[in-house]
Amino acid sequence: MNHIELDSYDWRLLKALQTNARLTNVALSEQINLSPSQCSRRLQRLEQSNLIEAYFTQLNASELGYQVTAFVSVTLDKSIKNSDTQFQQAIIEIPKILECYSVSGEADYWLRVISENLPSLSTFLSESLAKLPCVRDLTSTVVLNRIKHAPSIPLPN
Repeated sequence: MNHIELDSYDWRLLKALQTNARLTNVALSEQINLSPSQCSRRLQRLEQSNLIEAYFTQLNASELGYQVTAFVSVTLDKSIKNSDTQFQQAIIEIPKILECYSVSGEADYWLRVISENLPSLSTFLSESLAKLPCVRDLTSTVVLNRIKHAPSIPLPN
C-alpha cells in the first residue's frame, strides 16, 4: 500500500472529483484555488498512488431495462480442488454480476446481480449461476427499494 501525505488541497481535490469526475482541469483548479498546473500535478500524484482508482459514468440500470436487483449468497463445494479459483474465474465473465465479495459466515460469496425482471432472474439463477463450477448452494434476496446508495467515500472536512 502506497501511503502519501494529503493536505487540504488534496482533500478538496478528491471531494470535488467524487462530486463531479467530469470537471476539466481548469474548472477543478478554480474550485480548489490552485493553478491548473499545480492541480494537474496533484491529480497525477493521486492517480499514481492509487487513491484514485478510476473515472467512470454511472448508468441508471432501471432506465436501461434492468428492473430487478438481487443479492445472491453462494456456498461452494469445498471438496472440489481449487473451488474458489474456478468460481472466481467463471463469474468474471458474467456481465449481470456487478459485484462479488468473498465473505465470512454461512456463505462463501455475496453477489450483486441485475436482471430484466423476475422470470429472467429465476432463469439466470437456475440455468447459469447454479451450474457454475463448484456451486453447492445459492440463495437470493430481491431488492424491493434502494434506500441509500453512496458511491462516494466519506472524506474529512
